[in-house]
Amino acid sequence: MPAPSPTAPPRSPTRPRRRRAPVLPLLAAGTLLTFVVSLGVGPVGMAPAETLAVLRDAALGRATTTANALVVTEVRLPRAILALLAGAGLAIAGASMQAYFRNPLAEPGVTGVAGGAAVGAVVVLVSGASALGPWTLPVAAFAGAMAVLLLVQAVAALTRDRDVTTVLLLGIALNAFCGALTGALVANAEDSQTVRGAMFWLQGDLTAARWRDVALVAAPVAGGALLVLALSRELNALLLGDEVARSMGVDVSRVRTAILVLTSVLVGGVIAVTGVIGFVGLVAPHVVRMLLGGDHRRLLPGSALLGALFLLAADTVARLAPAGTSWQTGVVTALVGSPLFFVLVLRTRHGRRTP
Repeated sequence: MPAPSPTAPPRSPTRPRRRRAPVLPLLAAGTLLTFVVSLGVGPVGMAPAETLAVLRDAALGRATTTANALVVTEVRLPRAILALLAGAGLAIAGASMQAYFRNPLAEPGVTGVAGGAAVGAVVVLVSGASALGPWTLPVAAFAGAMAVLLLVQAVAALTRDRDVTTVLLLGIALNAFCGALTGALVANAEDSQTVRGAMFWLQGDLTAARWRDVALVAAPVAGGALLVLALSRELNALLLGDEVARSMGVDVSRVRTAILVLTSVLVGGVIAVTGVIGFVGLVAPHVVRMLLGGDHRRLLPGSALLGALFLLAADTVARLAPAGTSWQTGVVTALVGSPLFFVLVLRTRHGRRTP
């Protein structure tokens, strides 16, 4: 008997809850602990008790004019919240795409969605269109992500039985093409300051995060995540195949279209602010699937928590770079995610998929 797909929902509903019940609370507790620790990490080190006192004073509306308090409330707090939102959004997008393609290797970077979003955002950056307003970057990133997904969807519709290998190979090719296109756009930009900013942005970083960035990301991530969560049952059905899903009363075309749009919203909204940060959408769903199974009613919330924790931890590690050096958040996530992607490819190729 062939091994079950890693993206399939758990076959036995009677699996003892004792083994998985603590996972979500533990992820939530770990995320909260990392959040508090991250507020104290940086050139000006602060103990957790001090950062908690600053947060308490800010919540109570007390004046926070000391240097340390301003560092927390105006620099580190928006950066940490942005990491939480971006990590959750990318993880949910990754889990959704894995259900869409019925393949554990699918994630925004592999399928070309992140590359498409990057092209849209870079066009705005190098053309100076960002001066029209802060909304231009998210809109352009969404348009780029949507364009790539529509192309992938068109090929999938023409492919017999929606062969996921062909579709994923197309995504990888599109991602490479988008990378070359963004490189050409940046290389031919006239303003050297724009070139430096775009190159730094393409590596994925949260250093310049401010409250306005949090506001830009919050709406697409919160809205997109809630709508994807509402489709948990339909995503479970898609894993069984389109025909089976239809027999269960699922409008497959509507669900697939919704996933395309929502994934573009999530990825475009995040990348427009943080730049290209890879592997969050691969690492988080894969680990949570091993812990909780493939039921999206648990997989999606768990992926959101672990994605938020993973990206926040990566950003915290990036802040520990020695003086005179700089580590981008996207570099840290790639160092962790690349080996895992390699392992997943080997397991998928040899049929040893994680249950």
